[in-house]
Amino acid sequence: MRRYWINKSDLFNDQVNFTGDVFHHIFDVCRQEVGSKFEVLTEDSKAYFVEVTSVSKKTAVGQILEERDIPQLKTPHVHLVLSVSRFPVMDAVMEKAVEMGVKSIQPFFSEFSFVRSGEKISENKTERWDKIVKSATQQSGRGDLMKIHAPVNFDKLAGIINQNDSSVGLFAYEGPSTLSIKEYVSKVKASHTQGISNIWIIVGSEGGFSHSEVQKFQDLGLHPVTLGPQVLRVETACMALVSVLKYDFDLMV
Repeated sequence: MRRYWINKSDLFNDQVNFTGDVFHHIFDVCRQEVGSKFEVLTEDSKAYFVEVTSVSKKTAVGQILEERDIPQLKTPHVHLVLSVSRFPVMDAVMEKAVEMGVKSIQPFFSEFSFVRSGEKISENKTERWDKIVKSATQQSGRGDLMKIHAPVNFDKLAGIINQNDSSVGLFAYEGPSTLSIKEYVSKVKASHTQGISNIWIIVGSEGGFSHSEVQKFQDLGLHPVTLGPQVLRVETACMALVSVLKYDFDLMV
């Protein structure tokens, strides 16, 4: 079934008003018409099954036939902290992260980042990321929009990740590590018997992390975790870590 993301303000009584970019996408691009039926999703984790009742040149109206609640993301929430990689890689990671239920992405600049300044990330690029998130949300039927935070410098990460006792973090490291991802999960579960609310996954860009960055992560209490002897691409490492954590923390259902 087709799904489209709309603003809650587009709802009025038992109808949906389609205007602007939403109208263009649904009726000009996707060729929906009077009599078409599909779901619209809103930011309050609601899905509405609608039937289009009228279409004019720039607006349309749909009648709400059914309403349902979309299950919210289970905890612990998974947050991806990603060193800015090549933009096609960033695009791919953001799309798959939405589908995999990542709560938020925090881009940052490291020594090996593809770009090392926010000035190199144009407004058009951030708008593209927003569109990727909405498109992936529609495709997956997720009930919220994954948050993409503004990129920050490396030294700002200390104030963002692991802010309370129920949060834990790790960073993927291709160098020597004492913990496999399986061992890491066992360790944090044993040390957080009251539960975990947030997991912060830190992944480097092409080239990984410098030795000084690895030391700074460890000084913050973050564990270097290995995913095996093979060196993984950025997008592969991100999805492998998210998949393992979702499985081990029972987030698949």
